[in-house]
Amino acid sequence: MKYSVIQGTVIGDFGREFLVELQNTSEYSHMTCSRKGRKQDVACGDLVDVVPTSLTQARIEKIHPRKNVLYRSDAWREKTLAANVDQAIIIIAPKPTFSETFLNLCLVACEAAGIHPIIMLNKMDMAEEHAAARKQISYLDPLGYTILPMSAKFDIAPLKPHLEHKVSLLVGQSGMGKSRTVNALVLNEVTKVADYSETLDSGKHTTTFTRMYRLSREMGRDTAIIDSPGLQSFGLFHLSDQDIAHAMPEFRPHIGRCKFNDCTHTNEPHCAVIAAAEAGKISTARLGFYQALIEQLQDLHAAHPEWKRGST
Repeated sequence: MKYSVIQGTVIGDFGREFLVELQNTSEYSHMTCSRKGRKQDVACGDLVDVVPTSLTQARIEKIHPRKNVLYRSDAWREKTLAANVDQAIIIIAPKPTFSETFLNLCLVACEAAGIHPIIMLNKMDMAEEHAAARKQISYLDPLGYTILPMSAKFDIAPLKPHLEHKVSLLVGQSGMGKSRTVNALVLNEVTKVADYSETLDSGKHTTTFTRMYRLSREMGRDTAIIDSPGLQSFGLFHLSDQDIAHAMPEFRPHIGRCKFNDCTHTNEPHCAVIAAAEAGKISTARLGFYQALIEQLQDLHAAHPEWKRGST
C-alpha cells in the first residue's frame, strides 16, 4: 500500500523515536515516527511531514522552518530542547537550593532564541526560605522578568493565566517541582500520562524524555506545555561571546561604546559595560556571571579548537 505525506506536530521526543500528532486525517491521530539515518535534528514542537510505513508507524521526511528553537550544548554535543514555543517557564525553588548560574544560563538561552522567559519561584509554602530566595534574585527585577511566586504542591492556579493560548516549555533542575507542576496541569485536567505513553510503551520514562501536552484548544489557539527532562547543567557552547553579551538585556545600551570593537567586557580597559556596572547600572552579580561564563567558554574552546562556537 502506498501512503501519502501527512503533516503533523512532534509531541514526544524519545531519542530515536518520536510521537507525532497528525493533522487533517481521520484515519489516525498519532503515529510513532522515526528519522531516516542517525539524524538527531527533530525536536518536540516541530511541524513535520511524515510518510506512514504502516497503520501505526511513519517516517519523518521533512522539518518545516521553525520560528525559534532552544538549544543547550557543550563542546561535544548539542541538544535541541524544543521548537516553536512562545515562552519558557524556568522553575526554581529554595529547597533543594537552586543554582543562580543555571537560572541565568536559561535566561541567556531564552534571550538568544527570542523566547520569553518566566521565572516560577516554587515552594511558596516554605515561607522563610521562599522569601530569602526571592531576595536572592531581586537583582533581576530591573530587567523586567516576570517572577511568579508559586506553590505547585497546593495551588497551580496562579500559573494558569500565564499559559493561556501559548506553547510553554517547562525547564528546571531536578527537585525544583517541575514534575509536580506538570502533574497538576495535565493529570487533573486533560488525561493521564499513560494515555499518551501507551503508544510508545514508554510510561516508565515520563520524566526522561520531552513531551508536549495540550491543555486546551480555543479560538484556533492552543494552550500547551512541553515537559523537558530535569537538567543539572545548561551549556551555551553554540553561542558566541557577542551572542551572549546581546542576550544580557542590561548590556545592550552599552554595547558598541567600548574603546575596542572586539571588547569581550571581561577585563579590557575603557569597557562601557564594566563602567556601567561600576556606576550601578548593571548588577555586579550579572556581570560576574557573564564574565565567568565567557572565560569558561573560551577555555573550553581553547581545549577543543576543532569545535566552532557561534550562532546556530
